[in-house]
Amino acid sequence: MNKPTIAISIGDLNGIGIEIALRSHEKIKKYCKPLYCVNRVMLNKAAKLLELEIPEDFKLYEIKGEFDIKPGKVSKKSGRYSYDSFMEAINLANDKKVNAIVTLPINKESWSKAKIKYKGHTEVLRDYFGKNAIMMLGCKKLFVSLYTEHIPLKQVAKSIDEESLSSFLIDFYKSVKVKKIGVLALNPHASDNGVLGDEEVEIFKAIKNANSSLNKEIFKGPLVPDTAFSKASRSNFRYFVAMYHDQGLAPLKALYFDQSVNISLNLPIVRTSVDHGTAFDIAYEKNRAINCKSYKNAIKEAVNLQENRV
Repeated sequence: MNKPTIAISIGDLNGIGIEIALRSHEKIKKYCKPLYCVNRVMLNKAAKLLELEIPEDFKLYEIKGEFDIKPGKVSKKSGRYSYDSFMEAINLANDKKVNAIVTLPINKESWSKAKIKYKGHTEVLRDYFGKNAIMMLGCKKLFVSLYTEHIPLKQVAKSIDEESLSSFLIDFYKSVKVKKIGVLALNPHASDNGVLGDEEVEIFKAIKNANSSLNKEIFKGPLVPDTAFSKASRSNFRYFVAMYHDQGLAPLKALYFDQSVNISLNLPIVRTSVDHGTAFDIAYEKNRAINCKSYKNAIKEAVNLQENRV
């Protein structure tokens, strides 16, 4: 079987992404043909700082731009370059020149300094394709999808309404097609029947609507958030819907931080990513262990997802 070609969005070059790419190349090329969205000049600069050899078969898709790498620093130039790398990877996938894309971490503050209006990869994908891209993170033991993502906590409650959550749940099921999905409540104790808030009414209605539309009892809840990820609960559910970013990702990362990947669902292309940031605190530091497991898992998941689409 021919190996799929995967475009690698190189991420923020002031962070650890390029080191992960260089150190993992020999292993990931067993699963795919990687195409790295970075130019030779910037690759050489990074490799020199890292004192790493560039593999002979490290194939590039040249991205315009050149700047001085400043390890661990927020920079509008590195932010712009990481955005351009990502956009070229999307274009390659949309034009069917690659089978999938895998993204290395970007820095949101660097994007902001570069006057990029998006806060992350998923928002770009949502706008580019005009579809409700769904962010799901996890590993084979546990997956969590996020109903709201990178918004202030004070905006979460007002974002929960029956219609939009119903649509989200239906789209999520059509993407993962599993038999049982737990939906988290928003408030402590799932509001104790309205004592601690009324958002659970909207969540309950959305669950009922989604199950009725699918003609299956797929979604269960609202689940009490502080026990939803207990061992007993995880024996019943492997897929969860969280109402906001940290509600879902704090327990996931506590349990499976080095294994998890980020997957964009409900899109015409396959996109996966590492489930960690740029790690500016250890970028380009010698003798600091760089864990590449999330990246390797993201590659494997991208290969599996694109094979399932064929």
